[in-house]
Amino acid sequence: MRDSVVYGFLGKALFLAAVVALSACAGLQSSMPATTGAMPSWQAMHAARPACAPARVGEAQCLVLVQSEGAVSPLIVGWEPSNLQTRYKLPSKSKGSGQVVAVVDAYDNPNVASDLAKYRSAFGLGTAKFRKYNEDGEQGNYPAGSEGWGVEIDLDAQMVSASCPRCTIYLIEANSDDGSDLSQAEAEAVKLGAHIVSNSWICYGSTACVNQSDFDHAGILYLGSSGDEGENKNGAPSALDSVAAIGGTVLSENGSGYKESVWPDSGGGCETAIKKPAWQDDTFCDGRAVADGSAVAWDVAEYDSYGYGGWFEVGGTSVASPLVAGMFALAGNATKQDGGRTFWETAHHKDLYDVCGSSCLSKTYSYGGGWGSPDGLGAL
Repeated sequence: MRDSVVYGFLGKALFLAAVVALSACAGLQSSMPATTGAMPSWQAMHAARPACAPARVGEAQCLVLVQSEGAVSPLIVGWEPSNLQTRYKLPSKSKGSGQVVAVVDAYDNPNVASDLAKYRSAFGLGTAKFRKYNEDGEQGNYPAGSEGWGVEIDLDAQMVSASCPRCTIYLIEANSDDGSDLSQAEAEAVKLGAHIVSNSWICYGSTACVNQSDFDHAGILYLGSSGDEGENKNGAPSALDSVAAIGGTVLSENGSGYKESVWPDSGGGCETAIKKPAWQDDTFCDGRAVADGSAVAWDVAEYDSYGYGGWFEVGGTSVASPLVAGMFALAGNATKQDGGRTFWETAHHKDLYDVCGSSCLSKTYSYGGGWGSPDGLGAL
């Protein structure tokens, strides 16, 4: 088990100042790849710490970041479901029933069901339709516990709940963070009847750490977080052409409503190891362009009693993937999807918020934010 703990860091204001500074340089960043090995701003500014330790070759990295402002508290901190439902214009109270969203993670969080109940009770989301399985499809014989992956597990279930509280949520826990175990868990999600499968982890630098065929079943929509280390830090599963790669944004609120911009550390870029999908028609990447779409990836409320014992704020693209998975469930047409194709359809761009501003590579597209975040369900 390779877990990490929360340390004291600089505050949120300093990180947001870094976001502004990086955004001012976005034109330069969009015309050249990010420096290989460059430190992400959340790390440089001591604004967050990974819940999971760095993964070894062939293993997956969980992507949730525990923010410095998120010192464990008995009080709720961070964006709540009502904020997210309002920003993305979601019919969360009326749609989603009968849709099965699976989240695949490694190791076990023994408190996930009670933590999910606590989260949903705090926000009036009702009782969860939630089932937990091991990678063999058993409701028992769970893998060894991991406090680090436990944060990811709680976050994934809570973010699906935030966007689609009426959905049925399946958690499939792989025996380890090895790609072979995660592939098996992925295949099991399909056998169990999931319509949508979300993956908030990545094998940095590898598109072959998992069995690609386990992320490509007709009628199943796969989503993957694009990563937390900036441009051209890609990997499976989000870089696979059968997976909708979901990047991250920073959300803010003022008197007139919400604003959103690309999170500067959102993963994405040009993945030449993957053949360009037929539905991508850009001229700035010879291979698979990552990401496809995006959603909030900073200052989000999470409850965890397993390793942290309360409420705190989290970030990372691991927030965005399960949140968008729930949005697709609200739209109810997962069987008609093909990876991230829907985000690339020109007719859908009017139903996506432009989050890239001056960093756009083409129209409203940026590597970190894709074509934008959902403005209602029209693009899904």
